[in-house]
This record gives sequence, structure tokens and C-alpha cells, in this order.
Amino acid sequence: MPQRTPTPSARQTELLEAAYAYALAHGLADLSLRPLAEAIGSSPRVLLLLFGSKVGLVRALLARARADEVALLGRAREPEAPVGLVPAVERVWAWLAAEEHRPLLRLWAEAYTRSLVEPDGAWAGFARATVEDWLAALADCQPPSERDGEAGAVRRTLALAVLRGALLDLLATDDERRVSAAVAHQLALLRS
Repeated sequence: MPQRTPTPSARQTELLEAAYAYALAHGLADLSLRPLAEAIGSSPRVLLLLFGSKVGLVRALLARARADEVALLGRAREPEAPVGLVPAVERVWAWLAAEEHRPLLRLWAEAYTRSLVEPDGAWAGFARATVEDWLAALADCQPPSERDGEAGAVRRTLALAVLRGALLDLLATDDERRVSAAVAHQLALLRS
């Protein structure tokens, strides 16, 4: 029998959104309940009551960040027909390269890395789940003739590697012009 997740209360949703805004600004690495609670107008006790533990709160924040990531990927899809891998990557890269999205992307990079070096606890499975999300979204953008073969899986894996590598470079350097030129060059190769 599947386990049911209780519907969050309005207060829990409100505090999660406030905590998410805080995490976007400050990251999760040194998250401490006291400063977080003070910044969002709550108390550590209330946060523990609503989220069960600090680990539960971090998991809720990661789920919230992943929801934003999945929404981003959904924008690359066309409802009527697959747009093709290269146009989808171009759309995703345009969104990733926009400066206003850097807080979310820094949070994503932090969570991805922590998931790799601390595979248990709050971070468990985040990196694998995000790879699966991105590959599934890119597959949806490929026409069936490409998507269903081994070559299609290789092409979307390459596209994902380009996006992730370029994203990390962009976050490290803020050199959007250089990194975008590299992405465009790789996409030209992927087109052929």
C-alpha cells in the first residue's frame, strides 16, 4: 500500500516558501535553524514541529528547488510535437544563462554536489533524480525516431553534459559571453 503524504498546512507552505527564499540567498551548507527561523518570522521549535527535523526541512527545500528545476525543463517542451534536441537545449541554456536565475542554480549546484559527497541523509538521491529529470525532459523533446534508439540516448546525455558543464563554468566565472559561445559551438556539432 503506497504511503500517503499529508497535505501541508497553509503555515507550513508559507514557511517553506520563506525558507526557500532564504536558501536561495544564503545556500544550505551552513543552514542553522535559529538564524533561518528569525529571518522568516518563525522559531526553531515551529520549524521542527512542521518539518520533523532539520533533515526534513532540508529535504523539503530540495524538493521545492527540484520543482522549480522540473518547471524549467517543462518550458523546453512543445505540447504538440517534439521540438528537437538542439532547440530544446538552446531554450534551456537561454534560461540557465540569465543572471536572475543564478541563485536557484547555485542552490542546485550545492545540492547536487552535496548529494555526491554525502549520499545519505537530506541529500540522498538528489543528484541521481535531477539527472533523470533532465534526461527525461530532453528525451521528450526528441522525435520518436531519435529518442527511442541508443544514439538518441547518447545525444541527450551529451547535451546534458554540455549544459551541466557550461552551467558550472558560468557559475564559477560569470563569463556568460564565453560560455554561451562554447555552448553554441557544441550545439552546432550536435546538429550535424
